[in-house]
Amino acid sequence: MAHLRTAMDAAFWDLNISSPQTLDGSARHVPGEPLPLEGARASRALRAQQLSLLGSGFPLGIIPSYSPTSQKELGSFSIQSLLLKPAFSNAWLGIIGQFRPKKLLSSIKAEFTVDDVLDLPAFKDVAKHFLDKSLYALGLCAQISLTPASSLLLMKESHGERKGHRNKAMLFNKLPHHDVTVEAAWPELFIDQNGRYWSVPESISLDLSSLVSESGFRYRFGVHKSSGLPQAFNATSGEPPLALMPGLCATAAFSYEKSRDIWRQKETKKDVIIKTEKGEYWWPSYDVRLREPHAAISGIIGGTCTAWLGGREISETVNSRTQSGDGEATTSSARKRNALSTDMFGSICYTVQHGKFRKLYGDLTRVDARLDISSASAFAKSAAHLVSSIFRGSPNRSEVNPLSSPRLNVIFQQQVLGPILFRVDSKFSLDSSSGKRGPIVEDMMYSLTYSLRLLRSGKVVAWYSPKRKEGMIELRVFEF
Repeated sequence: MAHLRTAMDAAFWDLNISSPQTLDGSARHVPGEPLPLEGARASRALRAQQLSLLGSGFPLGIIPSYSPTSQKELGSFSIQSLLLKPAFSNAWLGIIGQFRPKKLLSSIKAEFTVDDVLDLPAFKDVAKHFLDKSLYALGLCAQISLTPASSLLLMKESHGERKGHRNKAMLFNKLPHHDVTVEAAWPELFIDQNGRYWSVPESISLDLSSLVSESGFRYRFGVHKSSGLPQAFNATSGEPPLALMPGLCATAAFSYEKSRDIWRQKETKKDVIIKTEKGEYWWPSYDVRLREPHAAISGIIGGTCTAWLGGREISETVNSRTQSGDGEATTSSARKRNALSTDMFGSICYTVQHGKFRKLYGDLTRVDARLDISSASAFAKSAAHLVSSIFRGSPNRSEVNPLSSPRLNVIFQQQVLGPILFRVDSKFSLDSSSGKRGPIVEDMMYSLTYSLRLLRSGKVVAWYSPKRKEGMIELRVFEF
């Protein structure tokens, strides 16, 4: 579904994007960039807990994933499994293991030629390949309940083909009307709008978020500190986003959202209760969020205010390195980070659904179309430049701001058989500055979902992103 709250969450540092590049199954969205695909949002369940539940449905509890590596000989295919999951009265521990089979198979194949004889020494040489640490990755996840309203999460992972370890700690506290989260990661992995990953040596953030009121009003406040220069994780070109440069950032935002039904077919007792010769049976929809056919329009509007303390000198240093390395001059204004900025954002969404997602087939077709304006100021400037260029009779040659163009997100869902849905998430840019006519496809994601009726709105999702050339299997719950 097209959640409107993504419009505000994208301005902060805790928006998780599903990613097989980490053992916890997520990477951070670069704050301030255009909104990501809705289907790309990571599951709220811990990866170790996902593997614990998913393992019972896969042979030997092995879950496959697909993600390119910096070393091509390792291959993109990997398998994960939960090796250990002890539970205590107030704590939960999980150990995740990952294995990449391509390099092992290639190395073993190289050991044998057509003229080789399969003798015992040869098998001893083959066994040595299993000791190659680049084939493995290991992750540790621990969740400790401190009080009924607070918990501590600790994660640590190590990949054999990479240097160092990735550490993360999160303290979550639930107040009557707010959620408070303190997070620290060293390093933290971010993904930008082009699908490139950036590793920030140290990332610390504090976030206070209000619960959505009955009126639809919501607000957030966050403080974030980055240390160290971001390093390209899988990018071969391009400069790191300014938002990831070292410095201290404070962000405040508010939003107001509303939804109105154009028409809706309410669920009745006849829909849920099935009468047979043996009696009455409760037969709910596969997903409670997809149980009522309807057409609705919803919208959100809000504002953000961001203040940066420090980091300008480092940005200028990065510019000089880029100039000397690439030989191309980059103006300081192109890499300038404003000390104080305010902006407005808004989204409007139209949803139409046919079917109750209850029958074996042909009982669900749904389309969500959401138009996003991530930055009202950038959009207004782009429109003013366009009007000015039309009256001057000359093309608009001003620098294009990625936030200036509206974007249309379209989600299509179709029932395949029973609880299985086929879903396509797509994002189109409506910017005409490139000279192309019509919308430009920026990103797409394909997925198959298996809804779990007992979890009310839980589902197993297998997705693939052609742009990132990545795919994985997740368990998504708490998606209300």
